[in-house]
Amino acid sequence: MKRLSNDEVSTLTRELAYLLHAGMGNADALTLMAEDGGKHAALLKSMAESADEGASLSQAFEKTGVFPEYAAKLLDVGDQSGRTEETLNALADYYEGRERLGRQLRTSLLYPVILLLIMLAVIVVLLVRVLPIFNDVYAQFGVTLTGVAGVLLKIGNFLRAIMPVLFALLGVIAVCCLVLAVSDQARTWAVGLWRKRRGDRGVSRQVNDARFALALSMGLKSGMPIEEALNLSGQILSDVPSAKARVDQCVAELEDGKPLHEALENAALMPKAECRLLAAGLRSGVGDQAMDQITKRMNERSETAIHEKVSRVEPTLVIIASLLVGLILLTVMLPLMNIMSAIG
Repeated sequence: MKRLSNDEVSTLTRELAYLLHAGMGNADALTLMAEDGGKHAALLKSMAESADEGASLSQAFEKTGVFPEYAAKLLDVGDQSGRTEETLNALADYYEGRERLGRQLRTSLLYPVILLLIMLAVIVVLLVRVLPIFNDVYAQFGVTLTGVAGVLLKIGNFLRAIMPVLFALLGVIAVCCLVLAVSDQARTWAVGLWRKRRGDRGVSRQVNDARFALALSMGLKSGMPIEEALNLSGQILSDVPSAKARVDQCVAELEDGKPLHEALENAALMPKAECRLLAAGLRSGVGDQAMDQITKRMNERSETAIHEKVSRVEPTLVIIASLLVGLILLTVMLPLMNIMSAIG
């Protein structure tokens, strides 16, 4: 079965939260949602049957295989902390934000990608077709392309020689992109491999920290012991080994007697300013409220970081492509201008 989109996850979790708020049990709420029809009726019916058999809501989510792993794990934290309804609302907000961000990213990246493909095609044509023509023209005047122009000519000749290989490589890349687009298993494998190797760097690290903060906030609100809340929150990042190692370091320091805010700061799970805010909240008895505010700030910061990263793509591509095209044209036109001046 195909995995649910962010928008579908947000809609289903929000509707389920409303029904639980009305006092309905998990199985009854899922059954009512299934009876309303729609394309998810069979899925919801299966989840209702799992709930009837005694499965928790997080287990029912995980058993379907169509919900994101993060949703099932965070819901497990909510189940154990007694804040299932609040967790469902938090998940609805989270995936609604992911869907909005995804639409913005697709819109922001579409033009740069098209521009990049066009500029690459122009550069290849200049190197493979145009430069050899200019070289032939220069040869009639007893001149050959040297320096940068000569290097570019050699690159063009090399590209022309391996053109069949390039087309085959492009075909393989196109097939891989198609497989990733239509296969949930392939996409999950690729994302999992990337998260294991590079999933805790740069912007991804900020996203991981925001996810961890949300889970920790759920645990603290429920009154769970801090060590237990940390361990449950660490399960959210179990698919990112380096991030999970930071959580383990935090737990170890906490067991050694260090306060929570200091352990979080030393493990680089929260910025220093947020750790100070948490320390103040814990001292004043409103640690859960402080953690809730920290979660919002960290989530907003991660989304801003993504936007800033994407906003740099278009101008960078334009500058690089323009410089390359300009360099090729200048290396060809300047010798020709010298020849024309000598003839004149």
